[in-house]
Amino acid sequence: MNNNIFDGMLIFCTVVDEGGFTAAARAMRHTVSHVSKEVARLEQRLDTRLLNRTTRKISLTESGRLFYERSRRVVDDAEAAVAQIVSSKDHPFGHLKVSTPVMFAEACLNFWLPEFVAQFPDVTHDIEVSDRFVDIIGEGFDVVVRAGDLKDTDLVARKLMETRQLTVASPNYLKVHGTPHLPEDLKHHTLIDFSYRGISNNWRYRNPDGKPLSVKVEPKIRCNSASMEIALAASGFGITRIPQLAAEEDIRSGRLLPVLETYENEQLVLHAVYPSRQHLSPKVRVFVEFLARRCQQRQAAADQEFVG
Repeated sequence: MNNNIFDGMLIFCTVVDEGGFTAAARAMRHTVSHVSKEVARLEQRLDTRLLNRTTRKISLTESGRLFYERSRRVVDDAEAAVAQIVSSKDHPFGHLKVSTPVMFAEACLNFWLPEFVAQFPDVTHDIEVSDRFVDIIGEGFDVVVRAGDLKDTDLVARKLMETRQLTVASPNYLKVHGTPHLPEDLKHHTLIDFSYRGISNNWRYRNPDGKPLSVKVEPKIRCNSASMEIALAASGFGITRIPQLAAEEDIRSGRLLPVLETYENEQLVLHAVYPSRQHLSPKVRVFVEFLARRCQQRQAAADQEFVG
């Protein structure tokens, strides 16, 4: 069905409902001649007379009555669909597909998601917790939380929070192998690195005066899981570099101790990334706003706790 036929059906149904061309033209804010021509074009396309016309009234032909009954259903369904879309613009609903790094899920989203579900019960969720770099468009994600530099310039990104990079080790490891006091000391230690960071073999720091400092490292283990990095470091295997967000609980419990804090000024930025700002669906809008609000609250609390 093309638009012209649907428009003709809509006008034809209005003519029948209103009882004439003049009343239909008034209801639809068209001229009488336009309404009359559209009905005539519809009859021409169907090669069937739909209306009997006199100077005072109209009446349906047998074919016209059949066409009206079917057309009325089509028009009603279309109007109902439009009304539903319009009314849902401020009502989040539907399926939300999200990807988030493991550290963000374990430190934040695991605790926040029930609150979001309670606020927006008409939204269902598909959450992928993974440290892999997903293809937002190709894999059909609505929102992806990403840590670090953004490479997809065509996507929309909203900053959620910043978290410091920390170099950490277990108390037992430091007791046995000694504490590094300078970034260069890392060359004499067993190191664990995050494989999704890339194979650069360099950890970046800053001198106390703020100048960048790059240290070449040779990790004993690279893995694609922040949880595994932390577990290995906490077991006494070696030293790793991890976002504060991922290591807070282990630092708080004493399982991990930060080292080289004087040289740690690098911030890892987390963003909520989504395909387009245009025609943003309510489910995506409220989820991104929810994350931004809760991240701001959490970062303020974390900064206060770890100050100094």
